[in-house]
Amino acid sequence: MMSEQQEDQYREQRVANMRALQEKGHKPFGQRFDRTGRLSEVRKGFEEGKRVSIAGRLVTLRNMGKSCFAHLYDGSDKFQIYVQKNQVGEESYDAFKLLDVGDHIGVEGELFITRTGEQTLKADTWTMLSKALRPLPEKWHGLKDVEARYRQRYLDLIANPGSRDVFDKRCSALREVRQYLYDRGYQEVETPMMQPHAGGAAAKPFVTRYTALNTDMYLRIAPELYLKRLLVGGFDKVFELNRCFRNEGLSRTHNPEFTLIELYEAYADLSTMKEIVQGVVTTVAEKVFGGLKVGNEDSGIIDLSTPWKEAAYADLIKDMMGEDWYDLPLDAAVERAKAKGLDIDPDWDMLLVSHEVYEKLVEKTLIQPTFVTRLPAQLVPLANACEDDPSVVDVFELVIGGKEIAPAYSELNNPLAQRERLENQAGEDAEKIDEEFLEALEHGMPPAGGMGIGIDRLIMIFSGCDSIRDVILFPQLRPKD
Repeated sequence: MMSEQQEDQYREQRVANMRALQEKGHKPFGQRFDRTGRLSEVRKGFEEGKRVSIAGRLVTLRNMGKSCFAHLYDGSDKFQIYVQKNQVGEESYDAFKLLDVGDHIGVEGELFITRTGEQTLKADTWTMLSKALRPLPEKWHGLKDVEARYRQRYLDLIANPGSRDVFDKRCSALREVRQYLYDRGYQEVETPMMQPHAGGAAAKPFVTRYTALNTDMYLRIAPELYLKRLLVGGFDKVFELNRCFRNEGLSRTHNPEFTLIELYEAYADLSTMKEIVQGVVTTVAEKVFGGLKVGNEDSGIIDLSTPWKEAAYADLIKDMMGEDWYDLPLDAAVERAKAKGLDIDPDWDMLLVSHEVYEKLVEKTLIQPTFVTRLPAQLVPLANACEDDPSVVDVFELVIGGKEIAPAYSELNNPLAQRERLENQAGEDAEKIDEEFLEALEHGMPPAGGMGIGIDRLIMIFSGCDSIRDVILFPQLRPKD
C-alpha cells in the first residue's frame, strides 16, 4: 500500500499537471459534455466508421510517442480510445499527455477496429471533465485492505470488479423483487421512519429528540404496525422496501441500519406467504444470479429448488438437545446447554434457554432452505395461534445458509388478544404499548398474511458473501482513531 509521503508526492504532481492543463486552456472541472450513450450502449451499437461521443474515467494510459492508447470506464463498460498527434493537433496532444489515470474526459471521434480486433474510438477532439488529484489503487493489487474497502467504497468499486458486480446485482435484485410484487397486484407504500413507539419487533431502538414537539422519538425497528393500519384502511396488498434501525451490535450478519421488505395481504395466510417468498427468491436467483444453485465453494452451494424443507421449532431443538429436552427441569436443561458450550443467563426461563439453543446451535446448521414453523407464542406476539395448540403460533422463519432470511405470520387481527399479548410483553412498561395501533385494530383488520424479508442477508446468500458489510455499500464502521 502507498505511504502517506508517496500519496502526497503523487498529489503534488497531479496538481502540477492540473495547473499546466489550465495554462493550455483546459478547465479541470465542470465542463458539460453530451455523450452518445453509456459505453456499454456504444459497444452494443458498434459500427465501423460511426461517429460517437463517449465519456468516462481514464483507467489505462499508454504513451507511444506520437500517439496514445487509453481505456475509459464509465461504470457500464470499458472502451479503448486512440489519440493521435496528427489527428487532434499538436497543442491538444501535448495537453493530453498531461492527463493522469483517474481523470474523467470526454472524447469525440470515429469508431474502428484495431489490428488486434479491439473496438476502439479514434479521437478527433477530447474534453477535460474532472481532474483526479489522488491516485487510484494500483492496477494489479486492487484495494485489498478490508477496512479501506468499506470506508472508501468508491475506490473498492473502481478497483475490485467483484465488488461492483455484487452491487450491480443487488440493484437488479431489488428491481425484480418489486416487479414480482407489482405483478401480483401489490402497492408500494411509505410509512414513518421516525415513530413515537418502537414497535413491530423486539429490539433496542435508536432514540432521537423531536424538538418541535418536545418529545422522544424512535427510528423504526420495523414498519409492521403502520402497514397493518393500512390493511384496516382498505389497502389489501401492500409492501414497503426501506431501511430499519436496531441499536444492537455489529457482526458478520448484523448491521444496525439494514434494508427490509415487509408485505401484507388481506384474506391471505401463512401458506400465501410461503408461496410468495419461494417465488421471490427463485425469481431473483434465476433472473439475476443465473440459476437456482447459488453461493460458492467457500460459503457452500445452496440449492433453491422448491419445495423447501419444513420443520417444527421444537422438533429441531429436540434433535439438537435430546428427545427429553422439554421434560427436563430447568436446572438440568441449563447444565445440558452449558455442556454444549452456551452461556446461559441465570435469570432465563426454559423458553429463553430453548431459544438460545435454537439461535446459537440449531439455526447455523440449516444450510438448505428451511421453513421453521410453530414457534412459541411468547416469542411472536403479533401472530395468530395455531388452532391445534394455542401455545405455538402459525408462523415460519425461513432460514437459508444458516441465517434467518424471512419471518412470516398468519397475522393476529383480534384486538383483545393482541392487547393481552402486548401487555404481557411490555410487563411494567405499559407506556411501550402502541395504543393507536390497538385502536386501529378495533375498527376491524381483515385476516391477513404478512412477511418480512431481510434484503442484505438475502444478497449474502445469492452472492456467497460471508459478511453483511460486503453487500451494503456503506456499512456502519467504528469511528477512525
